[in-house]
Amino acid sequence: MLSRRTFLELASLTACSNLVAKPSFKVGLGGAHDGLTQYVNIAIGTGGHGHTYPGATVPFGAVQLSPDTFNAGWDWCSGYHISDSSIMGFSHTHLSGTGCGDLLDVLLMPCVGDVKLEAGSRENPESGYRSRFSHDDEVMKPGYYSVKLKDYGVLAELTATERTGAHKYTFPASEKSHFILDWSHAYEDPKNPISDAFLTVHGSDTIVGGRTVHSWGNGRKIYFAMQFSKAPSKIDIVAEGTTLPAGTTEAKGTALKAVLHHATAANEAVYVKTGISAVSAENALKNIEKEQPGWDFDSVRKAAHETWEKELGRIRIDGGTDKQKQIFYTSLYHMMVAPTLMDDVDGRYRGMDGQIHQLDPGQHNFSTYSLWDTYRALHPSFTLFQPERVPLMVNSLITMAEQSPAGIPVWPLQGEETACMTGYHSASVMAEACVKNFPGIDWERAYKVMRKRNMDDDYQGLGYYRQMGYIPADLEGESVSKTLEYDYGDWACSRVAEKLGKTGDAELMKKRSRNYQHLFDPKTKFIRAKLKDGQWATPYDPKEMGHMQKWRDYTESNSWETTFSVQHDVKHYIEIFGGRDAFVAKLDELFNQDSKLPADAPPDIAGLVGMYAHGNEPCHHMAYLYLWAGQPHKTQARIRMLLDTMYDNKPDGLAGNEDCGQMSAWYVMSAMGLYAVDPASGTYVFGSPIFDKATITLAGGKKLEIETKRKSPTDQYIASVTVDGKNHDRLWIEHETIARGAKIVFSMSPEPNMQLGTSEAVAPPSLEV
Repeated sequence: MLSRRTFLELASLTACSNLVAKPSFKVGLGGAHDGLTQYVNIAIGTGGHGHTYPGATVPFGAVQLSPDTFNAGWDWCSGYHISDSSIMGFSHTHLSGTGCGDLLDVLLMPCVGDVKLEAGSRENPESGYRSRFSHDDEVMKPGYYSVKLKDYGVLAELTATERTGAHKYTFPASEKSHFILDWSHAYEDPKNPISDAFLTVHGSDTIVGGRTVHSWGNGRKIYFAMQFSKAPSKIDIVAEGTTLPAGTTEAKGTALKAVLHHATAANEAVYVKTGISAVSAENALKNIEKEQPGWDFDSVRKAAHETWEKELGRIRIDGGTDKQKQIFYTSLYHMMVAPTLMDDVDGRYRGMDGQIHQLDPGQHNFSTYSLWDTYRALHPSFTLFQPERVPLMVNSLITMAEQSPAGIPVWPLQGEETACMTGYHSASVMAEACVKNFPGIDWERAYKVMRKRNMDDDYQGLGYYRQMGYIPADLEGESVSKTLEYDYGDWACSRVAEKLGKTGDAELMKKRSRNYQHLFDPKTKFIRAKLKDGQWATPYDPKEMGHMQKWRDYTESNSWETTFSVQHDVKHYIEIFGGRDAFVAKLDELFNQDSKLPADAPPDIAGLVGMYAHGNEPCHHMAYLYLWAGQPHKTQARIRMLLDTMYDNKPDGLAGNEDCGQMSAWYVMSAMGLYAVDPASGTYVFGSPIFDKATITLAGGKKLEIETKRKSPTDQYIASVTVDGKNHDRLWIEHETIARGAKIVFSMSPEPNMQLGTSEAVAPPSLEV
C-alpha cells in the first residue's frame, strides 16, 4: 500500500522546481460587499510544495470541484499546480495539501471540435482534450471557481453544495461541442489504479457510474450521478479505448469514458449537476435531488458564498496589515476543507468494513483525517471555533475504529485506512475532546478502541515498545519517532482512563509515556536510535535520517528535531536534560544550526531555520518550549519571526505541505496568541499575537476576546496579561477558563519582561506521575 513515507522517497524526482512568474489572480481581494471572503486568496498553497487546490467547495464538504492540471507526481497530489498552463478537466474530489495523492474522481471536460479521447500531455496539450488557459483568466473565491479554456473558447464556472457539484459552461457557436466524461481519470499511483468500473446512461440527460480505486486508499469505492440541463444529441460510450456501438447505454471495465455531443449557439450555457456517493449511484442521484433540485447555478453559488461568510465569521480580527488579513483568512479557509463529509442525504455511508451503514439521527461520517498532522493545532482550534462539529468528528473516529479491520484510525480516506504516518493520533483527538468535556460522546466506547491499540495490538513496533521500553532500530523502521509517538499515545489514553476512573490503566500508561528516556543520550543530549542489545546505533550524525540504508530511524525528521518532540512531559524532560540552562542552550542550537540536510532527506523537511523545519509538522510546537524553560521571551521572538517569514500571500506562500489544514492552523492560532503544545492537557500557551483584536465565537454563542495593546506593530514581547480584568501571572491558560467566555488582554513591549512567566511555579502544566 502506498504511504506518504514511501511516496517521498521518489518525490524529488517528480517535484516541480520551476515556478511560473507570479500571475495576477482574480481572488476577490477588495470590495467591502464581499465581507470576509474578500481576504481569502485561494491561490496561496497552489505553488511551491503547498499542494492545495483552487476549486469550489463548501466547509467540510464531500465535493471539491476543481481543475486538474496533472494527475501524477508529488507536487500534483491535489491535481493542480501553479506551474502548469493547461487543464485536463474538472474533477469532483481533491485532497488539500497532502504529501500523497488520490481521488480526482469524475473528470468532466467541455470541448469544441474533433473528439479526442486521451488527455494529452502538458508539453503538447493539443495532442488530447486538454486546453491551455491563463492564470489571468482564473477566478478563485470561496465556493466558486472559473476559467476560460483558451483552445475551446469555453468559459467554465464551478460551485458546490456539500455532496454535489454545479457546473456552468458557456460555449461558442459550434456543431462540434461536446463533453468528455473520463471515468478512467485518477491519480496515477499506481499507473492504472482502477480495478473495476461501470457507466450507465439513464434517459436522455443523465449518466451514472461507479468504480473501485487502488491508490493511496486501496480499494476505495466511489459512485456518481451526472445530469445535463440540455440533453446531448448523442452519447458515445468508450470502453478500453474502443467506442462501443451506437445506442449502447452501459459498459463495464477498467477504462471507461463517455462523449456527450451537443450543438451550441454563441454564448449558450450548458449546466451540469453531479452528485457523489460512497454508497451507490442511486444515492448519488438522491444527493442531487435533495441538494440541487433545480438548475439555478447562481443560487447554489450564492449559498456557498454565504456559508463561507458565516463560517469565516466565527473568528473576527481587527488590525494587522491587508497581507496579514489575507494570510489569516486564507488559512482559516484551508482549515475548513478537511475533514470531509462522507455520508449521503439519507444518512447512509460506507464504513471502514466495506459495508453500508445507517447513521443515527444527527450524526455524520467524515473522511480525510490527516491525524499525524492535525492533532497538533487543527483539532485544538476546532474545540474553540467549531465546537458543535467536535463530537461529530470524534464519534466518526470511534465508529471507524469499531468497524475497521485495521483498528483505530491513523489516516482514513473514504472508507479505507491508508496507514500513513506513525502513531495513532485519533486517540489524541479523542482525548482532547474528553479532557475538554465535550458532550454527546460515549467515552466507554471510545476508551475500548483506544485501549485495544494501546495495550493489545502488535502494531508497528508497539510490542517492542511495551516489552523493552523503546523500539529497537535494528528491528523496526522509524523506531525513534514511533517510540515518541507512542509516548504521546500513552499520555492521551491515560487522560481518558483517568476520566473513567480506570486508575490502574492510567498510571501504567502515564509511566510508560516516559519511555523517551530510554532513547535519550545524556552524553550528546540527543534522542537517538538504540539497538535490540541496548547499544546506541552507529554511525550517528544528528542531521542524518538514520544509521542504515534499509530504513530510516526517524519519520520525516532527524535526531535534531526528534530531540524536541516531547510535548506532554516537558518539565521532567528538562530535568533529565540537565536543567533549564542546558535545555535552552540545546534548543537555541536547534534554531542556529547550519540548514544543510543530507542528500536522502525527504522534501517534507522544509521551511528550515537551522534544523527547525516549519514546513513539516513535528516541529510546530518547538518554538513554544522556551516557556517551560523560563525564557518565554525567546518563544515570543521566534513565533513572531515564523509568522512573518514562513507565510506569504502568494501561490508559494506555504513553507511545506498544507496537510489538510495543520500548516494554516499553526498560523491562525499563533497569530491570535494561543497554541496547544499538548492538546490532551486541555491547555494553551501564549505566544506573540499580531492583531489588535481577535473575537472567537464559542459554543452557545459565548465569546473569547483577545485584545492586544501595543505602541508599534513591531512590539513582540508580552509585558503583562489580564484575563477578565485580573492580572495573569502565567503565560498559559486552561480551555475551561476560555470556553465559558473570556477576555484576554495582552500588553506588548519592544523589550522582554524577564519576570513574567519565568519561574518554575508558573510554567505550563506537564505530566505528573
